[in-house]
Amino acid sequence: MGGFAIGTTEFATMSLLPPMAAGLHVDAPTAGHVISAYASGVVIGAPLLAVLGAKLARRTLLILLMAAFCLCNALSAIAPDYHWMLAFRFLSGLPHGAYFGVAALVAASLVPQDKRAQAVGRIMLGLTIATTIGVPVASWLGQVMSWRWGFGVVAILALLCATMVAIFVPHDKPDADINPLRELDALKNGQVWLTLGVGAIGFGGMFCVYTYLASALENVTHASPTGISLVFAIFGLGMTLGNMFVPRFADRALMPTAAALLVWSALCLALYPLAVHHLWAVSVVIFAIGCGGAMGTILQTRLMDVAGEAQSLAAALNHSAFNTANALGPLLGGMAITQGYGWASTGFVGAALALGGLLILILAMRLEARDAAPQHHEREMCEAS
Repeated sequence: MGGFAIGTTEFATMSLLPPMAAGLHVDAPTAGHVISAYASGVVIGAPLLAVLGAKLARRTLLILLMAAFCLCNALSAIAPDYHWMLAFRFLSGLPHGAYFGVAALVAASLVPQDKRAQAVGRIMLGLTIATTIGVPVASWLGQVMSWRWGFGVVAILALLCATMVAIFVPHDKPDADINPLRELDALKNGQVWLTLGVGAIGFGGMFCVYTYLASALENVTHASPTGISLVFAIFGLGMTLGNMFVPRFADRALMPTAAALLVWSALCLALYPLAVHHLWAVSVVIFAIGCGGAMGTILQTRLMDVAGEAQSLAAALNHSAFNTANALGPLLGGMAITQGYGWASTGFVGAALALGGLLILILAMRLEARDAAPQHHEREMCEAS
């Protein structure tokens, strides 16, 4: 429910942009800054709140984060002018990354070690289902009633999530020995940075295509409005199914699954410029690209393995990395389009980003193997003696 609320407000804001701009008496490009303000809040809030909340019980922290998310979205729904809206959207973004990070840790703690990725995948299902159900409903409310209802409904969903956490999540005790500053030790770990780099670069390819998908479908595919909506729903279905099934393989072989998924994404993104001329073909490719969204679950699980005692900060930083990808992908894709390469060129740019993420992942695997070799040799010597 928390992921559904967060995913709905993150993606629906884009579709609510025209009526919101009119309601706030600004032009659409200016109103678009509220999206950037939210993303900035995610990037800043994820590490900040993870460190500040380190001494709290995780159940308590989840309730507080979702209560804050509820309040800020309610304030967004009644924002009197553009400047207040900008401030409220920034504040709404602050709990985003910390909530997902802590929720993933709680989910992983409730299942056996060999089912962690599947548990994290279920947390992410709310985000993926939001792209197929929450966003269309919020957009519809914005059209038939008011754009403010798009944020009001999210506030209600967030309140429902906080209530459900209070009822269903087991009570836990905070670690009395935790020092919030110890969470910063994650920043000294090279494997943490490499994992975040895989997300920031490799995931940028999906956002590169997704951002300009509607324009490509309209200008290249010549799809109808219904056809465009259908393709976006198919993308969301791909993300949902990817998060349901791919984590099963990740629980058996995490890093090989991550590498295979990046190769898969690169191939699908490279096919996109060829498929975009036909609605049925682009629908199949977009579904396959959506399946690559399971990378978020895999990298979240990987961070649990390499973060040591700085679990909360590392888990939250994963969402800072993905919001970096959300900025990098559209930026590079937009540059390709403005240089005259066409709407479909985002597929080739996205494929290059996926391959960039794969190179970082290979580097991480090689460094890990190199560091593990002396320990393995020392263990063999001890057994021999």
